[in-house]
Amino acid sequence: MTDVIVIPTYNERENIQRLIPEIFAVVPDVRIVVVDDSSPDGTAEAVQELMEQYSQLELMSRTVKDGLGSAYKHALSSIREQDNVRGIITMDADGSHGAQFLPALRAGLDTHDLVIGSRYVPGGSLEDWALWRRLLSIGGNWYARILVGGGIADLTAGFVAMRSTLARAVDFNALGSAGYAYQMEFKNHCVRRCSASVTEVPIAFGERREGESKLSNQIIWEGIRTPLRLWWQRVWKG
Repeated sequence: MTDVIVIPTYNERENIQRLIPEIFAVVPDVRIVVVDDSSPDGTAEAVQELMEQYSQLELMSRTVKDGLGSAYKHALSSIREQDNVRGIITMDADGSHGAQFLPALRAGLDTHDLVIGSRYVPGGSLEDWALWRRLLSIGGNWYARILVGGGIADLTAGFVAMRSTLARAVDFNALGSAGYAYQMEFKNHCVRRCSASVTEVPIAFGERREGESKLSNQIIWEGIRTPLRLWWQRVWKG
């Protein structure tokens, strides 16, 4: 049995070239699946070059850029059906999720269905972030926690580990978010529909290393709309 790390990419060539060796240096027994949405900067080609060095590295290519949530749903729906997978870990390609925290997430799978690398539990932190981004992140999580509920401190976290049994129980067709709001909808689904046991482990969340942030007005609007939709489902539909 092994754990699989899923990393979605779009124009992350330089970052992925640094991240892959860092991960294997810390957890050499894992598999890594990079899900690339036809990045024009040659991210897929960089991964293919690294595959010559690392036999446990795989590339899953998609023909269009269809959002973070869509990439995760596509990859998880495939990987969860593989018999030799114990757990699946999702993380960003830009270096904001440090490989040094992977052992703690994997250890959490011994006792819980879902393990969240959290910025907002004791010991967690935001590093080298501009004030406006800190306020946006903290405010966004506060807003989501109030509406979504469930007792999770970091609902928008993307550094997450799940047991394969939980991944198989998730109805990905029921998750409507394609962008970053997928993160909160996925966690809500795991807790309320799959009765998953959840724990959060502290991480230091850093700024991206290279390239531009994918944050856009559309992503922010989805982040406002999705908690309202989940609140409506919780209060009125049960």
